[in-house]
Amino acid sequence: MSARSLRHVGIVVTDADRALRFYRDQLGLRVEVDQVEEGEFIDSILAAPKTSVRTVKLSATEGETLVELLEFAGGGSPVALEDVARLGPTHVALTVRELDALHTRLSAAGVRFLSAPKIAPDGRARVAFCADPDGALLELVEPLGAPG
Repeated sequence: MSARSLRHVGIVVTDADRALRFYRDQLGLRVEVDQVEEGEFIDSILAAPKTSVRTVKLSATEGETLVELLEFAGGGSPVALEDVARLGPTHVALTVRELDALHTRLSAAGVRFLSAPKIAPDGRARVAFCADPDGALLELVEPLGAPG
């Protein structure tokens, strides 16, 4: 037995509607599911009684991995992801087209970037890190193909 594919990445948010304005409206991800999960099943799998979580599953135009936004009743408990060297997951990477144009548009909308887009040392991609409305880091990657 082994893992067959990466199914989704879960991101806890304080406000799903605000997060949707970023992930859907700014990044162009599509909403596949938007539901409130509560009751015995969710309580048992999370080992947390009386849990209520709004789950919004988003997809990109390419690939099968979903981004899952999780807003827990009461505002959740998001973790600041300022330290990319901490143990455990540090960021989610999204493949994008036209990174410069996206960087310009997102910056104008007030999205915080750690730097302007840069070419990776191997020459195969341009990369920029930005933060979502709750501070979770996203790596935006524009593939450039094999170095010439």
